[in-house]
Amino acid sequence: MLDHLIRRATVVDGTGGPAYTADVGIRGGRIAVIAEPGTVTEEAVTSEDADGLVLAPGFVDPHTHYDAQLFWDPYATPSMNHGVTTVAGGNCGFTLAPLHPDRPEDADYTRRMMSRVEGMALAALEEGVDWTWSTFREYLDALEGRIAVNAGFMVGHCALRRHVMGADAVGGQPTPAQLDAMLALFHDAMDAGAWGLSTTQSATHSDGDGEPVASRHALPEELLALSRAVGEHEGTQLEAIVAGCLDQFSDEEIDLLVDMTAAAGRPLNWNVLTIDAAVPERVPRQLIPSERARRAGGRIVALTMPILTPMNMSLGTFCALNLIPGWGEILALPVPERIERLRDPATRADMLRRADSKEAGVFRRLANFGRYVIGDTYSAANEGLSGRVVDDIAAERGQDAFHCLVEICAADDLRTVLWPMPTDNDPDSWALRQRTWEHEDVMLGGSDAGAHLDRMCGAPYTTRFLGDCLRGRKLLPLTTAVRMLTDDPARLFGLRERGRIEEGFHADLVLFDPERIDAGPATLVHDLPGDSPRLDSKAIGIVSVRVNGVETLRDDKVTGAVPGTVLRSGRDTRTVSTT
Repeated sequence: MLDHLIRRATVVDGTGGPAYTADVGIRGGRIAVIAEPGTVTEEAVTSEDADGLVLAPGFVDPHTHYDAQLFWDPYATPSMNHGVTTVAGGNCGFTLAPLHPDRPEDADYTRRMMSRVEGMALAALEEGVDWTWSTFREYLDALEGRIAVNAGFMVGHCALRRHVMGADAVGGQPTPAQLDAMLALFHDAMDAGAWGLSTTQSATHSDGDGEPVASRHALPEELLALSRAVGEHEGTQLEAIVAGCLDQFSDEEIDLLVDMTAAAGRPLNWNVLTIDAAVPERVPRQLIPSERARRAGGRIVALTMPILTPMNMSLGTFCALNLIPGWGEILALPVPERIERLRDPATRADMLRRADSKEAGVFRRLANFGRYVIGDTYSAANEGLSGRVVDDIAAERGQDAFHCLVEICAADDLRTVLWPMPTDNDPDSWALRQRTWEHEDVMLGGSDAGAHLDRMCGAPYTTRFLGDCLRGRKLLPLTTAVRMLTDDPARLFGLRERGRIEEGFHADLVLFDPERIDAGPATLVHDLPGDSPRLDSKAIGIVSVRVNGVETLRDDKVTGAVPGTVLRSGRDTRTVSTT
């Protein structure tokens, strides 16, 4: 007997092939039968009519930071609401394990680092996670049996360094004995099912003390030793972030990424490839590592988002504005002193010069302050400004845009929420994206779901992208779009029997209405531990989500079931060839 039968669905199976109408039966967590409508004779415990609805494989998000959130939110919201059934975590060099059992202060250091670098609320990390593990295996075991999505995790380089080197991990170099210990610790994690190594060399990644995170101090020899260790385990990967990911790689960064994937003999992915027709040289430069890697026996994949993800800003709390060269020092001052400096014309002029300089890289896009939209305000002086464009307000006041913005924020003691309008929403940029998505070493993803919680909400990229393909710009056919969200990332990670609708595959499925599929606007909610805020987005048109055959969501409401699997390398992933 079948557990469930979905009748008359329009099946988009993830391969990119033509859609077809079929009955799909599920048994024991897998797809048991795919047949012509009305021809399944086996009885089913439950069934539903999906006439007019699309049945697709569950979406695979290749870059998330749900490492902590899954402990208080096993449903990985809002990703699961938007059809995601499998998430890759442990990215950018940051994981919650391993933790040294004799140094309880390491957990506090990790919490403060994750709060600073990944925008996770410190109160949520303190109250929502029990931090009782030491080894990576214990961390994975702590999640087993209690999550609604499938989840796999890389090992964060920063945690490895901290475990072995203690405080010397920041600023120091490992002795030969320490490097051996780091490798042994890493092999233990891989034996437990970690997906591989993640690391960062990005200049934007600092710990809770404002110091460069531990992996930024690693020399190439250390990174290559860890990369070679990745290649000793089945079904493994590399994920790396360097400073040039934000704009354009240096020659040294290209050499490093190519050497790492070649040493491991495993794919390496990085994020995020920003596509903007105003910077036509960026995409060709960022794909040079992929071209060179193939010649060297490796593979480098660039993740890129298929939507423009709104990100709010503030002069009062840490955000992307702090990452503009020269801005961090000013925006770290106590609020009264910060306001005083921001009101100084010479300071503002220097900040604008730095924001529009070549060294600002991709953050130059944030420098057009006249195009910012005012979000939430908190003072009587700012009443009626929410939703208005700074340029219009500045014209009324006879001020330049940045001066106007500063005065608005100062009236709110810098609490004002700011929404920069995208500068790359033009037809040429979308045409360039369409061409770039066709590249064999470019993959959709980079949501950062689970991170930067009160600043951005990248999780809805799946539904918003599909809605755009069906009813918006229509840059891709639905079958191609679904393949890019399902089979492509599943094949990159070597997921066994996932990513397609095929008999014998795990029944990770999303059923949606093609006439309505979309994502609602990002709204601020206070539903994290400690009443901490985050941005959320409602899924539109998602009828049902199933993970391993069990329904986890119906009409944007979680069912309470937790059928997800902690996906472990080797058992749940196979080695992906780089040749």
